[in-house]
Amino acid sequence: MIEKVNPSHPDKVADRIAGAIVDIAYDLQDNPKIAVEVLIGHGLATIIVESSVAIPESEIKEIVARITKQDMEVKYIEVPQDVHLAENQSKEIRCGDNGIFKGVPLTESEKEISKIAKRLYEAYPNDGKFILTNDKFICCQSNANNGELNSYLNELFDEDYEIIINPLGEWTGGTDVDSGATNRKLGSDMAQSVTGGGLHGKDLSKADVSVNIYAFLKAQETGKVVELCCAIGDDTIDGKPYSEIVEIARKYIESVGGFEKFAEWGLF
Repeated sequence: MIEKVNPSHPDKVADRIAGAIVDIAYDLQDNPKIAVEVLIGHGLATIIVESSVAIPESEIKEIVARITKQDMEVKYIEVPQDVHLAENQSKEIRCGDNGIFKGVPLTESEKEISKIAKRLYEAYPNDGKFILTNDKFICCQSNANNGELNSYLNELFDEDYEIIINPLGEWTGGTDVDSGATNRKLGSDMAQSVTGGGLHGKDLSKADVSVNIYAFLKAQETGKVVELCCAIGDDTIDGKPYSEIVEIARKYIESVGGFEKFAEWGLF
């Protein structure tokens, strides 16, 4: 059983805004140190950034407008990264935080719901969330006619699932209905994998990003559960230099098109 939300869900909108800000930081600096928190909803986007690089507020507002497709008020706070955290990274790339991480191979159901959610998003690019069990598919899709959606889903499914569409009726969705916050949909991003922190809105020195990606990829490659932990300042994890873990994660982020694109669907 697994839930998946699409990129227009308010929580994913917040993740995407955070990812776009991290993308800008990497455009401005080779290895920036940045952490972004976004709370968005009902016409207001509140964004707090701790960063080693200054980002013009005008660019933040452009990101919010582009991703939300709304004229939203933006409350932007930017502060330097904590001096002690900065010192930890001053001479080499080392683990930027404490954490626990569990990478788990994806099941066929998890792969299936990801495929279905992405196909649905091509047809209905609005707020949506979905649950897949062994015999049931629950579809909560905004801005869609239920009859048309039912016909589309019956054509889409290869297997015999009971299809349940919008149990409360047709709805509009989006940030005017619900608020969104960064890293609030980790189940949708990671399936059964487990983390002590969120994937989004952080640079690659943060274990929440790099070690999570590394553990997930290793689990898919080996077909086995991967469990890791680290402490701030560690220079080796799983027998590898931390800088190597970061490079594996960097290549993965680049392969999906950057931090904003990574935030759209998470790890699967």
